[in-house]
Amino acid sequence: MIDAQNDDFEGEDGEGEGIVRDLQAEIEAERIAEALVFASAQPVSEGFITERLPKGFNAHEIMLRLKEQYAPRGVNLVQVDSAWAFRTAADLSFVIRRDENEVKKLSRAALEVLAIIAYHQPVTRAEIEDIRGVQTSRGTLDVLMEAGWVRFRGRRRTPGRPVTLGTTRDFLDHFGLEELRDLPGLEELKGAGLLSGRIPANFNIPSPLMNDELTEDEDPITQMDLEELGLLAPGGASEE
Repeated sequence: MIDAQNDDFEGEDGEGEGIVRDLQAEIEAERIAEALVFASAQPVSEGFITERLPKGFNAHEIMLRLKEQYAPRGVNLVQVDSAWAFRTAADLSFVIRRDENEVKKLSRAALEVLAIIAYHQPVTRAEIEDIRGVQTSRGTLDVLMEAGWVRFRGRRRTPGRPVTLGTTRDFLDHFGLEELRDLPGLEELKGAGLLSGRIPANFNIPSPLMNDELTEDEDPITQMDLEELGLLAPGGASEE
């Protein structure tokens, strides 16, 4: 009887040790994920984190737990598309001095073009001009691309094969959006005073794509396309 009881106690101790080991492994996995994001100047993808975690751990679940832990702190862990980054808590941004060079203030034309690309992507330059009712200068698009907020997505399968444009992860990061579905809707835009009270009855805010995958009427950008667009020198070498 005594031996049997001792066996039970040993079993309970072994189970307790297993729980402790699991907890230690979970804490270590969180520390690894935390270190990877902290050490990166850019948002870190969940795929990158998964590759460096011990087998059997779910990167998304770990990041959600860390996000909750950092929520009340001066630095928050935020999701940017399928990546993660540390950012100053929004209510403390006013105390942070920004000595680094900031992106220059966008012109009204650039803001209009950026908004059209964000909501209508994938969109071509001709489609942007059709929506705005005026021509769009190459300089306006250059400013948005230099800021890192707009990119070439692909080429439309229509005559002339026009280039399609879309936003980037940096766009989401800069404007504090986890994903494109977080873009303000009609009521939010009206509440912010960005839309006049005289809105056409059939006016609506389009729903942007939720991922970066090419649509059925888009072809991927090739090296030849990049050379044609002036993004690569002939032969594939980047321009200095």
